[in-house]
Amino acid sequence: MRIALYEPEIAGNVGAILRLGACLGVDVDLIEPLGFAWDDRRVRRTAMDYIDHVAVTRHADFAAFETATGRPRRILFTTRATQSAYDFAFAADDVLLFGKESAGVPAEVAARCDVSLRLPIRGEVRSMNLATAAALALGEALRQTGMLPD
Repeated sequence: MRIALYEPEIAGNVGAILRLGACLGVDVDLIEPLGFAWDDRRVRRTAMDYIDHVAVTRHADFAAFETATGRPRRILFTTRATQSAYDFAFAADDVLLFGKESAGVPAEVAARCDVSLRLPIRGEVRSMNLATAAALALGEALRQTGMLPD
């Protein structure tokens, strides 16, 4: 299982997701362009020394990401989806894809995904923080597949 971030804009979110990947044993793909300089100290400050315990792969664009990762099932998390992540059967080799904080993913990227899921939230709010959403989605996916660390 992997987490993929499409054009993330906030270094702190990426750092938190790198730490999440380190803690749960999941690789992270970053699909460029990034909204910050990769050497931004905020990434390292948020990820702390955990950044040394996660495999991070940067891809020039979505096409490069597709080429590098092959054809695992791509699961897009979006507020536009109707199916809940809690009513979905995850597989061990799924790629959990999250869009950029300000706009999600463009329609052409969404069309390249196998399924779109949402995380249930109250109707009067717009969306969760990217790192929070990734943690909830990954936790459920790993729980279902029996891949949570001991």
